[in-house]
Amino acid sequence: MASRVALIGYGTGGAVFHAPLIASVPGLRLTAVVTGNPGRREAAGRRFPDARVLDSADRLWENPDAWDLVVVTAPNRQHVPLARAALTSGIPVVVDKPAATSAAEARSLAALAAVRGLPVIPFHNRRWDGDFRTVRRLLGDGALGSVQRFESRFERWRPGVKATWKESTDPRDGGGILFDLGSHLIDQAVTLFGRPRLVYAEIDVRRSGAVAADDVFVALTHDSGVRSHLWMSATAAQLGPRFRVLGSEAAYTVHGMDGQEEALRSGLTPKDAGWGQAPPEAYGRLGTPGGGRPEPTDAGAYQDFYAEVARALRGERPPPVDLADAITGLEVIEAAVLSAETGTAVEMPDGQGGGQ
Repeated sequence: MASRVALIGYGTGGAVFHAPLIASVPGLRLTAVVTGNPGRREAAGRRFPDARVLDSADRLWENPDAWDLVVVTAPNRQHVPLARAALTSGIPVVVDKPAATSAAEARSLAALAAVRGLPVIPFHNRRWDGDFRTVRRLLGDGALGSVQRFESRFERWRPGVKATWKESTDPRDGGGILFDLGSHLIDQAVTLFGRPRLVYAEIDVRRSGAVAADDVFVALTHDSGVRSHLWMSATAAQLGPRFRVLGSEAAYTVHGMDGQEEALRSGLTPKDAGWGQAPPEAYGRLGTPGGGRPEPTDAGAYQDFYAEVARALRGERPPPVDLADAITGLEVIEAAVLSAETGTAVEMPDGQGGGQ
């Protein structure tokens, strides 16, 4: 029997990502959508006529036995309160990134989850990007030799500033590009190379009228000696490579973003033919100067996150992402902020999570 899923939030995260991904996975059934916006309630009802459309999350807690999973994709400051309400009601949770706006908040959520014996699963979907899956495969195969430097960019050209909570400087909002895009880039680096021991960062506000960080560089030093260099920007008039991984035997470089987000925005879903496939002209290049070749990109598969969630709900395997990994990411973000304030590299505290 399919697990019944209640989705809280139907903005970009809910409408573009979570709802269509949940609906595409056997073993899950979208049975409720919660949004206080009348236009979004109407849109959700049209696209998912079999789901109940509710105006408040409080309606979920009135009948907690009706749901097997709650997915939280509300604004950042609501992630922890809503996740806590779900856990208190006895319901497992998927929480969009960042899982919390501080490592302390995330640790408190982990403590409650342990007491309740229920999972909190961070939605780190970028682990299922096709280009990132390709990097993981190449590292696993030893195709690059010993990795020396991992370069990762999530850059945009958005010179205009929109008045949203993402532009807020209130710490409770988790605004700015370090929380927004940095959560993905840091998680990918930690997934590949483990918890860093040293963090250095440069955090700037570049755009006229902006108050939250919109141009950030973070450097991580891992125990293995690998250095991860991560760029995130809303002010990049020309975009650098998405990944450049330098090894002792070869390098891998790929440009452009994984196409799954664009496909979802256009109305496609993982049920459509060719889902997640990159065209040959988008392939990266593997090798050395004068000896490289195109490297086919592995298929992107955001739906696999939810397929693994479904298996976890049935008790068949652990959740696809551990909350400890999100805590590590938040600790890195906090170290990056301190580094930028002091102009020095910051040593990471001892901790759990990260690395595979």
